[in-house]
Amino acid sequence: MNLPITPRQKQMLSIIYNYIKNSGYPPTFEEMKNRLGVSSNQSVLDLLNKLEEKKAIKRNESVARSIAILPLGYEILDNPPLVPFLGLSHAGSPMEAIQIEGEWQPLSSNVAKLEEEVFLLKVSGDSMINAGIDDGDLVLVKRHKEFVSGDIVLARIGDDVTIKRFVSEDKPPYLYLKPENPSYEIIHFTEDVVLDGKVISILKNGQWRPIL
Repeated sequence: MNLPITPRQKQMLSIIYNYIKNSGYPPTFEEMKNRLGVSSNQSVLDLLNKLEEKKAIKRNESVARSIAILPLGYEILDNPPLVPFLGLSHAGSPMEAIQIEGEWQPLSSNVAKLEEEVFLLKVSGDSMINAGIDDGDLVLVKRHKEFVSGDIVLARIGDDVTIKRFVSEDKPPYLYLKPENPSYEIIHFTEDVVLDGKVISILKNGQWRPIL
């Protein structure tokens, strides 16, 4: 059973949400004090502890700016979850990922509950057009450890990343990454290929769409 939240705790939660949405990272103690109108770090700490006890946020005290809002926190605020926009991934030949700092996007609550790590990437290239992933689309990626044949994945090949369909067969070439455009060749698995995540949704024209 969820513990009740006070107006002051909800104010703190709202401050954290808006700060992450606008700046791309959580606020410091000083920034939270200023927005709350208090002079004591203890006042901030007490509110954070209560929110953490109630499973509205999660913190890592050994890391600066490490406040994460949990699903219950978004439910309390009645705001869409926030998902980090990490950068660019090539849907063509593998290319180096471009890290983009400080950008977050609201995420529709019917796409994911954020119980696992998810992030957005912008697609560059046309190798996945037959799967409905076009140049310039945003894709939602979930960190994954296990994959099944047919999953569309974010693959890392050395320092490069690419989006392809993962294929596992009982005949050669056994494991490979398949483009969804006949103009591109498959990528054979080597020790340099690492699967970092599964593409679970596409954002097109402001609407989330399922993966084909």
